[in-house]
Amino acid sequence: MKINHLMLAVAAIAAPLAYAAPVLADGGVYVDVDSEEAIAISGYDAVSYFKGDGVPMLGDAQYSVTYNGAEWHFASQANADAFKADPAAYAPQYGGHCAWAMSRGSLAPGDATLYKVVDGKLYLNFNEGVQKTWLSDIPGFIAQADPAWEEVPEGEVFGG
Repeated sequence: MKINHLMLAVAAIAAPLAYAAPVLADGGVYVDVDSEEAIAISGYDAVSYFKGDGVPMLGDAQYSVTYNGAEWHFASQANADAFKADPAAYAPQYGGHCAWAMSRGSLAPGDATLYKVVDGKLYLNFNEGVQKTWLSDIPGFIAQADPAWEEVPEGEVFGG
């Protein structure tokens, strides 16, 4: 039996996506599926992406804020307070879903460690390969993703 290498490559890429069903909190925020609680962006401090060297820090449940149906953790009370004052300034775009997937009209989980801050907005990507593609034309992908995000029905889950 002859094996079609292209079909194998497509299957290798598609298989993880088929099982990566995103979980949305009430407000459309991607939450950690391994947690019993709805923890936004895998527990990373959303404010930390915008401070200092821009390297995200894991938050601590002792500094938490509930926003859009999810619990957000922060590394300090100051960061929690900054988020409370203006959550939209810090929350990732597209509800924390992969920015590149959204440019294709689909939802896929965003990885809190694969990110880019562009024009004061936080964007997450699904994996390193997707991020490499995303980085090749960020303005073009944002131009496609913004209207696609507006079309996502509130609370709808794709990919699973």
